[in-house]
Amino acid sequence: MSSMEKIDAVIVGGGLAGLSAAYRLAVAGRQVILLERGDAPGSKNVTGGRIYVEPIRRFLPEIVNQAPFERRVVKEMLSVLDEKGSVLLEHGNEKWRHEPYMSFTVLRARLDNWFSEKVMEKGGFVIPRRKVDDLLWEDGRVAGVKAGGEEIPARIVIAADGALSFTAQKAGLASAQKPADYALAIKEVYKLDPKTIEDRFGLEEGEGAACLFVGAITKGLFGGGFLYTNKDSLSVGLVIGIDSLMQEGRGIESYRIMDDFTARPEIRRWIRGGEVKEYSAHIISEAGIGGVSKLCADNMLVAGDAAGFALNMGLTVRGMEFAVASGVVAGETADEALAKGDTSANFLSHYERKLKESFVLRDMETFRHSREVLENRRLFTVYPKFICELMESLFTINDGPKAPLFKTAKDVARKHVLNWEGFKDFLSLRKM
Repeated sequence: MSSMEKIDAVIVGGGLAGLSAAYRLAVAGRQVILLERGDAPGSKNVTGGRIYVEPIRRFLPEIVNQAPFERRVVKEMLSVLDEKGSVLLEHGNEKWRHEPYMSFTVLRARLDNWFSEKVMEKGGFVIPRRKVDDLLWEDGRVAGVKAGGEEIPARIVIAADGALSFTAQKAGLASAQKPADYALAIKEVYKLDPKTIEDRFGLEEGEGAACLFVGAITKGLFGGGFLYTNKDSLSVGLVIGIDSLMQEGRGIESYRIMDDFTARPEIRRWIRGGEVKEYSAHIISEAGIGGVSKLCADNMLVAGDAAGFALNMGLTVRGMEFAVASGVVAGETADEALAKGDTSANFLSHYERKLKESFVLRDMETFRHSREVLENRRLFTVYPKFICELMESLFTINDGPKAPLFKTAKDVARKHVLNWEGFKDFLSLRKM
């Protein structure tokens, strides 16, 4: 064991979960070190998306109120595409234009770096470019970490090192998941003038839009597309199930799917004139509550993506607010354990109880079957084709007599969804 004196807590990973835990512990006056393998917190995080702030406002009100978010989301857009056409649904709500705002778009490099400064202002240490290589053990219990050839003893270790958590696996709290439990997220960031963004999307200053794309863009594979308006850029990308890509997408290169996506006129209209400033890809969890790891051991807690706290709800993918909430609760539980002088797994199990009382595990449980429902290939093939063909049939006027609208709609529905498979799909949707 190292001759270095034991610190109160060491946190592995500088994403939102790790930073939230570090902030909570630093505010409590604890000695805390956060180790981040990237050049800075957020530098390796390529999330291009949104954060729902209402669920986390009570956990970190001062951070939520001051954070450098991009735009408050006031417009939801859903684009359904087949090979040749598309249908765009747009919804705005007046209450989203006023405080308290429901959600914001974010660029994680900007947000996480700012958050790390707040941690350091409270007395925490954030050390970038420091990769954790292993755990320290003492009498069969976690006792710190090894990083860059150094041993850092700690009373508590909090693993917050992402979806493929090396630390949680080393501690025996998580096992390697199957390809079906993960998805590949690809993102491009296009630089655009703020006024151009606002004019193009019909927004006022500071307002933003979030758009979901589903259908032919993923070549029949599990997944979808997204677009988020930032202050002076657009985050555009795809999420594709890894197992689907391996099993059904043989010979299809993921970057070509992305190229075809951004070449569609439905996407080009938004990114026109933009300059690509960033291209990135990363792995995200799609396992839902079935992928949640064991959350504690003697002297150790797991938070955020490392614990499997990510949820695909179909119309949106949530993870950032789960990371913040679980990080705060992990920090709070660690502080209580240190105060009591009991960092055993038995005491740290209060962490899981608190998460069960919060929205984190409640929402994960509510949408327990979402992955099972969303893996239905017909959602990405048959239904987009049905919706697009229905709109085409209703709006087309040719040189022949026009059939009644109800008959037109019924004929298209019979062709695609009024069948046994459609009935089974309807029954499965009840699980959502």
